Amino acid sequence: MIYMSHLACVDLLFTLLLPLKIHYHVNTSDWVFGEAACRVLSAAYYCYMYCSILLMMSMSVDRLLAVVFESAKKATFICTLVWLLALAGTVPLLLMSQTVNIKNVGVTCHDVLRQNDPTVLYYVYLFSILSCLYFFLPLVVTLVSYFAIIYALSVKSNRSDKRRRPVIMAVAVLFVFVVCFAPNNGILLYHCVHLATGGHHEGDSSYAAYLLAVCLGSASVFLDPLLYYYGSSQCRKQIRSVFWCKKAKKSAKTQSDTKTSQCTTAAQ
Repeated sequence: MIYMSHLACVDLLFTLLLPLKIHYHVNTSDWVFGEAACRVLSAAYYCYMYCSILLMMSMSVDRLLAVVFESAKKATFICTLVWLLALAGTVPLLLMSQTVNIKNVGVTCHDVLRQNDPTVLYYVYLFSILSCLYFFLPLVVTLVSYFAIIYALSVKSNRSDKRRRPVIMAVAVLFVFVVCFAPNNGILLYHCVHLATGGHHEGDSSYAAYLLAVCLGSASVFLDPLLYYYGSSQCRKQIRSVFWCKKAKKSAKTQSDTKTSQCTTAAQ
């Protein structure tokens, strides 16, 4: 539940900044909110993505320890460490200029690098490290953890219902990793290699793929509720209690209306 609450906070904070990103793309990639806001938004996007990835990895490792090794949980400490790692990885984006004025387009935010810009090399190093350490490594750890959990449960118990929820969780997490975060990190790593080897920009098709990857990366805020539901028995109980409460109130209201109608009929 602690991991889920932190993941929900990450989603909420990023959702509060989404209107700025939506306005930017609807306004034909013309940024009107200034350099400082662009830096904050760029850093917030990657902080949200990598914090979500690290939290999902932490949940998978935590479940593995609980199922296989039955060790004590230190979720609050791990969540704090995840926040610090995500913030540390995106602080450089706050220190580098993110806006570029393009003729006949406007001011772009984080989407374009100036030719022969000395910061290009810093971007290559930064995103190579972020993609490898904050995405590909957590992906491997998460996959290994869930496979180990499913194997351990299949050995310990023959009941299929005990294996069903971990399998659903593994599929849901893998779906979020592959669909939401893999395109963005794959494109980032590809461009880092391309820039490092002296390659040229591919043009509109490359930018369209980047925009699609950004949209997919933002879509995890809609998929994370699946993780909340299948990952926490407390969350499921709360959701069911909310629906049960609404159903009970509706039933009570119907009974009250029926009694009122009967009393009115009797009075007449």
